Amino acid sequence: MIGIVLFKVALAVYLASAVVYGGSLWGRRVMPARFATGLMFAALVIHTSSFISRWLAEGMIPAIGLYDVLSFFAWVMAAAYLAMQLRTKTRVLGAFVSPVICVIMVIASVELGGRVGASTMLKGSLVTAHVMLSITGEALFAVASCAGIMYLLQDSLIRRKKEGSLIRLFPSLRDLDRINYLCLFWGFPLLTLGILAGSFWARIVWGSHWQWDSKQVWTLLAWGLYAFLLHQRLVIGWQGRKAARWSLMVFTALAVLLIAGKLFFRTAHNFM
Repeated sequence: MIGIVLFKVALAVYLASAVVYGGSLWGRRVMPARFATGLMFAALVIHTSSFISRWLAEGMIPAIGLYDVLSFFAWVMAAAYLAMQLRTKTRVLGAFVSPVICVIMVIASVELGGRVGASTMLKGSLVTAHVMLSITGEALFAVASCAGIMYLLQDSLIRRKKEGSLIRLFPSLRDLDRINYLCLFWGFPLLTLGILAGSFWARIVWGSHWQWDSKQVWTLLAWGLYAFLLHQRLVIGWQGRKAARWSLMVFTALAVLLIAGKLFFRTAHNFM
């Protein structure tokens, strides 16, 4: 299937991009990072083509199953990061974002053999909206956490007065904080809309908006944490180191909750 072939090609190019980004940091040169950004853009185009190919072949947007979810998560991370390149000078941030994308793509490739067929219950615009909006929001949170890691690392180097040649490659703290904020600002409402779409879908399928499903409980808890973080940024004025630290902690909590919920609790969300 051409869509699967394109996915594997995209994975190879993402891996090449991550290697070149790593070389940029190792060699402390900006030029390799620019080339790595071009590779990531090429991988994104190929990745997009794989989605389109499968959409045309299957007659529906590929959004059901762990393979599709992970693949789309990686796609959103790459697209969001490259979009930030248009507003900020953050090329070397790719050295933190690209490895995460590669890990997710590798896991997705392992799940190729276990794809879930779309049952009647999983068909419809609400299901697609629920999955795609939720995953987009969570992927933006992942980019925010990568920016937070880089912010904390650079801030630590500055405070310890170790501003060597490496730190000259890093984006400004202001740009990293702005990326953290923008990803949170857009990710939260998208996740909220995804949760609402899932709630309406649950009402149609199961007769109730709330099922006490483990995925629902963990997602709602993570939503509350991000609501708190967004409130603190917009109302209290959190920024910089505190915002970066909390962004990293909350995303870690989100990841742990979702993984633990899937591994140790029964859930109706086996299609994700």
